Amino acid sequence: MSLFLTPEQKQTALWLGIGILLVALLGLLGPVLAPFIAAAILAYALNPMVDWLASKRIGRLAVPRVLAVVAVLLLIFAVLLLLIIIVVPILQKQVPLLQQRIPGFLIKLDEWLQPWLRQLGFQMNFDVNSIREMAAQKLEESGQQIWQTLISSIRVGGAALLGWLATLFLIPIVLFYLLVDWHALLEKFRNAIPRRWVNKAVTMANEVDSLLAQYLRGQLLVMLILAVFYSSALAIAGFDVALPVGIITGLFVFIPYVGFGFGLILALIAAVLQFDGMQGLIAVAIIYSIGQALESFILTPYLVGERIGLHPVAVIFALMAFGQLFGFAGVLLALPASAILSVAMQHLRASYIDSTFYKQS
Repeated sequence: MSLFLTPEQKQTALWLGIGILLVALLGLLGPVLAPFIAAAILAYALNPMVDWLASKRIGRLAVPRVLAVVAVLLLIFAVLLLLIIIVVPILQKQVPLLQQRIPGFLIKLDEWLQPWLRQLGFQMNFDVNSIREMAAQKLEESGQQIWQTLISSIRVGGAALLGWLATLFLIPIVLFYLLVDWHALLEKFRNAIPRRWVNKAVTMANEVDSLLAQYLRGQLLVMLILAVFYSSALAIAGFDVALPVGIITGLFVFIPYVGFGFGLILALIAAVLQFDGMQGLIAVAIIYSIGQALESFILTPYLVGERIGLHPVAVIFALMAFGQLFGFAGVLLALPASAILSVAMQHLRASYIDSTFYKQS
């Protein structure tokens, strides 16, 4: 077969084979590549901020890029630390109170449900005394038992724990070097593209970059609107922790389902602790149902979807399709991947319209 191939076709076949082997190797190294991929995504998002700082001048001296990278990383770490400072005290304060309030809450829940259950022919009672005794027993466990449980869990999941720690340790290191050498790395990728494809590849990359930048701005706008909505709605409903819970829910919505679920759990805990009846839980159910509908059917399709050139129906389909195909990671990457596919489909359509196959009658 090779006798009938031209030297150029042989080179094309060789590099195509190398490319396929490289893709297969990346697939096998998927778990190892996780921190590098995460760092690359963060570097892409943070590079404009680094470029902006590096363009400034201190007196007559330009800001070194390394210094700009360090400043941006310190800012990100400060924001993460602030979120931890907001979340941890809420959990430390509310979880013990929740343990104390559960028996009383179950009594009121039983009193509220019994008339409805009797009408439906069901008979069910909460054994509050048993629940109270079980909670007291758990709270009175000795420190030795807790330590043994902790040691046991570490032995079972030690490898996974070390893997997570290694990932968390590697991400900021890789992120630092990527941000410092970002433009040099992009130039190396550009120089590696075959010369006959370089102009087309650079054009498509610039279009994808523009769409993804618009996507990030749209997502930030969604987060801001939802943070204001949840904080205001919970405050109107009379929640004492309306501001921190609303901000947490709004900021974490960039993680589909996880952010919403975490905020919902915090709001439910606050409702059980603060309100004696069911009005708190009902208020949370109404507020978070409206917020989820607002995010899924209005904000994300129109503020994010339109910014990446996708119809709102296509955005909803992309979220469902990528989630079905790739799970949680697919949901998280659905819209950025859709932006890349959108650019590719536009160029493919233009080539199709310009082809003789389309034009020939």
